[in-house]
Amino acid sequence: MQNAIQRINQRVLSKQGSAARMLDRMPRVVQTSIVKALKYPFAYPELDSFSQALMAIQHKQGISGIVGEDVIASRQLFESSAQLLIQRATAVAQVKDLKLPLRSGEIDARHYHPAPNKKLPMLVFYHGGGFVVGSRNSHDEVCRLIAIHSKVQVLSIEYPLAPEVGPVALIKSCEDALAWVYQNRNQFKILKNRIAVAGDSAGGNIATVIAQRTKNTAYAPQAQFLIYPTVDFKSRHPSFYMYKDGLILTGQDVDLVTEYYALRHGIELDDPLISPTYGDIKKLAATFIATAGHDILHDEGKIYAYKLKQHGVHVHYREYADQIHGFINLTPISRKAKKYLIEMSKDFRRFWDKSC
Repeated sequence: MQNAIQRINQRVLSKQGSAARMLDRMPRVVQTSIVKALKYPFAYPELDSFSQALMAIQHKQGISGIVGEDVIASRQLFESSAQLLIQRATAVAQVKDLKLPLRSGEIDARHYHPAPNKKLPMLVFYHGGGFVVGSRNSHDEVCRLIAIHSKVQVLSIEYPLAPEVGPVALIKSCEDALAWVYQNRNQFKILKNRIAVAGDSAGGNIATVIAQRTKNTAYAPQAQFLIYPTVDFKSRHPSFYMYKDGLILTGQDVDLVTEYYALRHGIELDDPLISPTYGDIKKLAATFIATAGHDILHDEGKIYAYKLKQHGVHVHYREYADQIHGFINLTPISRKAKKYLIEMSKDFRRFWDKSC
């Protein structure tokens, strides 16, 4: 057993996606043994055993968090790590890179269409990464799976990042992208009144901020799909203190993101531009919210779901109790993460259909 654990450790420590997939196929007892052998100092007994083993290996490597003081290096590491996980991209009938000529400036995007000859709803997707890292490439597999299993078109937006760009310009660019989609709805053959916004983590923040800002416009989204969104820069909830160490997203990440995205640009932490939980949430589009149980953002996402319900918004809330923040990016190496993303994609489409 010990020799087997050593061989697995050596292969996974090389950051190869194939090794991580091998780890995912190992029995729970082997995964748990790896955690013990690597002396992972954090006790998360309800966390999925594969995720525990992955976090133990990451801790052994000295890797912590996703955002560092060297922003460029953080972006490069985030992108390269995402690429290392991919074995074969999920096939989508049509995938095109686009340049969007927006009022606020040209930006890149990627369009996914699972059935190019059919009219389908459109999901405008904003990637996660703490507003600092991430791209359409880092979330390519996520968008492919959502497009196929939600049976929607997806337009993944490559918005400008902090700290070079602050919330005013970043949100303006993302809002302009939504307006552009609406203006070109006939060109995309979008089903009437079927445009939604979506995103994970920081992208979930962007999506719901835009839903609030545009709710009285012609191009307001008809639904929101928010995956472990960050919605409250001001408060620190119990989940923050419970999960701020030893997992993918750390307390230090939150502190750095707060500095890069808010404080450096003179934005108050309770400003709805960055903390939509303090915004005008009445009469918002129907909202599907998913959270991860082992996530410092868990509580704020759950609280936001309840606030929306209290204000009459149609809400579906789902918690993936044994998962960590960022689990949708682990679908190339985790069968459970892939199962969950497929499940929530199907559930979102059913929820959206019933909300129309």
